Amino acid sequence: EVQLVELGGGLVQPGGSLRLSCAASGFTFDSYAMSWVRQAPGKGLEWLSTIDSSGLSTYYASFVKGRFTISRDNAKNTLYLQLDSLKTEDTAVYFCAKCTSRSGRICSPPRSLNDRVDLTDWGQGTQVTVSS
Repeated sequence: EVQLVELGGGLVQPGGSLRLSCAASGFTFDSYAMSWVRQAPGKGLEWLSTIDSSGLSTYYASFVKGRFTISRDNAKNTLYLQLDSLKTEDTAVYFCAKCTSRSGRICSPPRSLNDRVDLTDWGQGTQVTVSS
């Protein structure tokens, strides 16, 4: 059974940083691209970033490029998202998700987040609140 567990959320001031992690189990982690998605209060799901299975190629939504950094440690079966220069509008629940492909391109951006076409398995999410 695929399991994804996000950690690292919390309350941070505007301009601050957080590092989210996603511990993966139940599948061959280094065979799949992985993504981060978020959902702000009262809004829909929003794709943020994808990394391919090797960790060599990364993809970002234009609005987070330069502020967020995705990475992975295949030896530890863990995905990361470094959040820098946080803004109040970054307040959301952040999810990690498993892509259907080794390549990150198919999930950058993924089709139909609500229907989970390209991102088939999700964690439970971790809350990030940016507030002074």
